[in-house]
Amino acid sequence: MNRNNELKRVVVTGYGAVTPLGATADESWQAIMEHRPGYRYVDKTAQNIHTHFLGLVDNEPDLKGVPAAIRRRLPRFARLTLGAARQAMAMAFGNEPPQTFYSPLACGVIMGTGWAGLDESYDAIDEFSSTGVASPFNCFFSMPSVTTAACSQFWGLNGYQNTVIAACATGTIAIGDAFEVIRSGRASMMLAGAGESLTSTCAVWNIDVLGALSKETEDPQRASCPFSAHRSGFVLSEGAAVLCLEERESALARGATILGEITGYANFSDAWDFTSPADDCLARVQTITHALQQAGLEPQQLDYINAHGTSTPLNDINETQSLKIALGDAAYQTPVSSTKSYSGHLISAAGCFESIVCLQAIEHGVMPATANYQQPDPLCDLDYIVEGHRPAELRRTLNLSFGFGGANAALILEKHV
Repeated sequence: MNRNNELKRVVVTGYGAVTPLGATADESWQAIMEHRPGYRYVDKTAQNIHTHFLGLVDNEPDLKGVPAAIRRRLPRFARLTLGAARQAMAMAFGNEPPQTFYSPLACGVIMGTGWAGLDESYDAIDEFSSTGVASPFNCFFSMPSVTTAACSQFWGLNGYQNTVIAACATGTIAIGDAFEVIRSGRASMMLAGAGESLTSTCAVWNIDVLGALSKETEDPQRASCPFSAHRSGFVLSEGAAVLCLEERESALARGATILGEITGYANFSDAWDFTSPADDCLARVQTITHALQQAGLEPQQLDYINAHGTSTPLNDINETQSLKIALGDAAYQTPVSSTKSYSGHLISAAGCFESIVCLQAIEHGVMPATANYQQPDPLCDLDYIVEGHRPAELRRTLNLSFGFGGANAALILEKHV
């Protein structure tokens, strides 16, 4: 425990991602740099689904070495997440277990998901209805905390654990809560991430029927086009992303490579509607403002913003307005982009993946463009980096995530100095 109330600095020492863009975070970044979208044309009109583009992961991560007692209990979203977590742990610790450096009681896990093993649950209904039995592991397939449990067991992490369920803001909240746990001295190392896989007909229909998914029927460049006037909804994608966070002094002492530092986090609720953002932007503005205050930054000190940028008519206007209120004149001077224009919307994993994108942008000195921007919207009038990827020396970035149910979360990720 942190007995002297001294707040700790929190750094990122590893990350991993499994997305429609690539099997790793580096592959996903390269796809963005090469302007290759991760989603494809899928025709499900015969199943009463009107959206025509989905982001799918073709090959699951190889979970060789994971004991069968763990592996067999994991639904697809959890297998994707555990695969991303293994990448993050390998980047942070190489072949060493974290217990080489930390007490297992000082190492924890916060994983998240929006809808857990919903696909497997639907499959189980048909199987049980026809035979009277189904997989004995169905209890775990539908358990949202199954990934948290799997990571804790696989690496022997006995410290703080929790599971975040906050729709599209899940991943950012998972990272932010892990940041707070380390910052307060309750842990020295935390795994934080999220995963989602909603590919069954009924799961896709559940979201499509709300009118939230892209209505484009032919042109992939119009399927996900954040902030562009002809945007019509988001592209549903599956995937996972995980970060390894550590207390800075401990990470430096063990010789870890520091990939970036988290300096600010905030999470406020619209308390307004299940799908639409609040008209007054109050919670979103407070989320941005509080994260900046915790990081000790003025708005004009931000170098880049990775927006939630879903390509839905309502969100993109509301997010733009929120940035204007929160940042003032600096909103017009700060480059903003939405990498969902490449990845589609990873739902719970979106914030984790986009946090990794922020760290990669800092590392490579490139702000990724917003793809598919074709037609200006007068209500979306910020600098969305629409001319192509923009080279820049970056130090401070803001990642924003907003979810169904009114969840709003923000992270400040900085270059470590």
